[in-house]
Amino acid sequence: MTQYDFRKYHYRSINASTDAERAAINQELKDIYITLSDLEKEEFNRQLQAFLAKEMGRLKSGYESVKGGLDEN
Repeated sequence: MTQYDFRKYHYRSINASTDAERAAINQELKDIYITLSDLEKEEFNRQLQAFLAKEMGRLKSGYESVKGGLDEN
């Protein structure tokens, strides 16, 4: 089973200096996806959903800790 490094693309996108650069990074992922078999696409999607859920949880936790600190002031 192939492991996809979504974190690498995520960080590159965050650090992209232009919208065009960000779009090119997204296109790289799309280009990978279209080469996959149906079974590989299912695994790609599963891993992507897991990555996104983990990142959203991390962001929510960070937001709540900052928000909690702001509410105390």
